[in-house]
Amino acid sequence: MRDPIFPVEKFRTLRTPFYYYDCQTLNETLTCIRQEAAKHANFVVHYAVKANAHPRILNLICQSGLGADCVSGGEIRAALQAGFPAEKIVFAGVGKADWEIELGLEAGIFCFNVESVPELEVINQLAADKGKVARVAFRINPDVGAHTHAHITTGLAENKFGISMRDMDYVIDLAQGMEHVQFIGLHFHIGSQILEMDDFIALSNRINELQDKLEARGIQIDHINVGGGLGIDYQKPTEHPIPDFATFFNTYASHLQLRAGQTLHFELGRSVVAQCGSLIAKVLYVKQGTDKQFAILDAGMTDLIRPALYQAYHQTDNITSEGEVRKYDVVGPICESSDVFGKDIPLNEVKRGDLLALRSAGAYGEIMASGYNCRELPKGYLSDEL
Repeated sequence: MRDPIFPVEKFRTLRTPFYYYDCQTLNETLTCIRQEAAKHANFVVHYAVKANAHPRILNLICQSGLGADCVSGGEIRAALQAGFPAEKIVFAGVGKADWEIELGLEAGIFCFNVESVPELEVINQLAADKGKVARVAFRINPDVGAHTHAHITTGLAENKFGISMRDMDYVIDLAQGMEHVQFIGLHFHIGSQILEMDDFIALSNRINELQDKLEARGIQIDHINVGGGLGIDYQKPTEHPIPDFATFFNTYASHLQLRAGQTLHFELGRSVVAQCGSLIAKVLYVKQGTDKQFAILDAGMTDLIRPALYQAYHQTDNITSEGEVRKYDVVGPICESSDVFGKDIPLNEVKRGDLLALRSAGAYGEIMASGYNCRELPKGYLSDEL
């Protein structure tokens, strides 16, 4: 597979750090998603806006035909501004504010993914105030573990997300007695950066059990939403720039027992945009320590927080040097000991002014940037703009 083509000379004219998005990689990823999902009747794919809300990225994803999965009122606005039809927008999140719910009601979004009884009651009241009926799906906590980092596991019983399985019947009965909500489905999401299909098989088996239980009570479900969670190859982004969507969709097709007329919804985020993006940073100093060398960048945890937050790995390349490979601790300028991108990273010899590319940063990179230390937020550029 090809490496992204970094227009280094153009990069030198831009203020670093910044994000660079390769349009070809993004478009090839979107094409693969469409083609693989289309092989299965009634599969509907939404893009998880929280992964990357760059306006042009959103617009390209919208043009590809995907829907939008939002977790805030701001994301709903961003999705609508990017062109996503309201009827393709779902709104999830454990803490929806009244104004966010009202925004969704006014826009006429497809569905609210509800995570608690108090939230259901508030949605019913706000919908009544507006003379509307809100479509709702219940996020059920399936108590299914995922082989991923503890901070991005969301399906266990002790997580804050979702409604427990033991309360499912009660909540459905409650909704069916309300005038201003319409119960249309069940929603699940067990975590992120999942590479073992056994986790999705376990979720499918649990959903099958829950559907059997509901059907025994005469309750039919129109929509099943299994969230996202498919991971990417951070170790070898060049060899695997596009995740294995075929196996992902086939896993659900083989193990989840959809009923006649049911639609199966997905909420993919990281797997859509991660590999198209790189953080481009400039080397400020090369510092010789007692036993190691430090490459000190003008980018830090304010620009890409994943290594500090999750101990995440991002392949790092010196895109302006062909010198001898040496090992460096790649660090940022923030006054925090955790402001480290990686230790003992092999790089072509680094000198002041070199540009480094931190790969696979298109998801949870620019969108999670902060102004800590009064730093400016990094800008994002698409390859067709340079």
